[in-house]
Amino acid sequence: MAEAPTVVSGGWAPVAAGLLGALVVAAALLDGVLAGRAAGARSGLGRPVGEMARLLRQRRRTTVAADRLLWRIGGAGLLGMALMIVTVVPLGRWTLFDLGVGVVWVNALDVLAWAFVWLTGWGANSAYSLVGGYRFLAHGLAYELPLMFALVAPAVAASSLRVGEVAAAQQGLWFVVWMPVAFVVYCLGVVAIAVWGPFSPALGGDIAGGVTAELSGVDRLVFLAGRYALLAAGAAFAVPMFLGGGAGPLLPAWAWVLVKATVLLAVLVWLRRRVPALRPDMFMEVGWLVLLPAVLLQDLLVAVIVIGS
Repeated sequence: MAEAPTVVSGGWAPVAAGLLGALVVAAALLDGVLAGRAAGARSGLGRPVGEMARLLRQRRRTTVAADRLLWRIGGAGLLGMALMIVTVVPLGRWTLFDLGVGVVWVNALDVLAWAFVWLTGWGANSAYSLVGGYRFLAHGLAYELPLMFALVAPAVAASSLRVGEVAAAQQGLWFVVWMPVAFVVYCLGVVAIAVWGPFSPALGGDIAGGVTAELSGVDRLVFLAGRYALLAAGAAFAVPMFLGGGAGPLLPAWAWVLVKATVLLAVLVWLRRRVPALRPDMFMEVGWLVLLPAVLLQDLLVAVIVIGS
C-alpha cells in the first residue's frame, strides 16, 4: 500500500486555490465553446471572457428591504465551500490537511450548499428568487442521502475516513470499477450541488432566473464562479475517492490527479446540455425510490466483499 500523503504548510494554500481557479477557467471556456456550438457560432471561447467583463462593468442592483448581508454571504459561500473541499484532496503525495475524518468533512460541507443557495434566494426579498431557493431545497432532499451513502462505499472499502488512505487503497483496482453505482450517484450529487444541468430548475427561466433573478454585477459573477468551482472541486474529490488518486503510468502522481480531475470535469460540463432538467417532485421519487436503494445495495456489496476478503 502506498504511503500516506505528506501534509504541507498553509503557505501552499494559494497554490491549491490557483489550481482550483485554473479548473474553473477551463470549465468556463469549455462551457462557452459548447454554448457557442449550440447557438451555431464557430467558437465560443470569448463568451466567458465577455460575460465576465460585462458583469464587472455592470452596476450592482438591489431590491427593496433586501437582506444584503445574507444575500452576499449566500453568493460568496459557494466559492468558499469549494476552496474548503480541495484542502483535503491529495495532490499526489501532498495535501494541505490529512484529516482523520476527511470524508465526513466533505459530506458536511456539501450540506452548506443548501444554506448558501437558499440564502441567495431569501436575501434578495424577491418572490422569484425565493421560489428558486425552495426548488433547490426540494432537489437537496432527494440527492443528499444517496450522496452520503455513495461516499460510504469507498470509506468502507478502505476501512478509513482519511482521503489519502482511501486513495492508497486503490493501488490494485480503482474503486470506480467495482463501485459504479456509488460513483454515478456521487457525480449526480456534485452536479446537483453546483446547481448544474438537470438540477438547474432553481435558476429556471420560468421564474426569471430563480435564485439569480436579482443578482447583478460582481454579485452575479461571484455566484457563477462558485458554481463552476463546486463542479471543479467535486471532480477533484472524485479522484482520490473513486479514480485511484495519483495512480497511473509515466506521469508523476500530482499530474495524474490533475488529468483525472480535468477529464471528469469536462464530462460534467458536457452533460449540461445533454440531460434535460429534472422537476424537483419527479427527481424526489427517483432519489428515494431508485438511487437510495441502489446505493445502499452497493454499500452492502462492498461491506460483504471487505469482510470476506
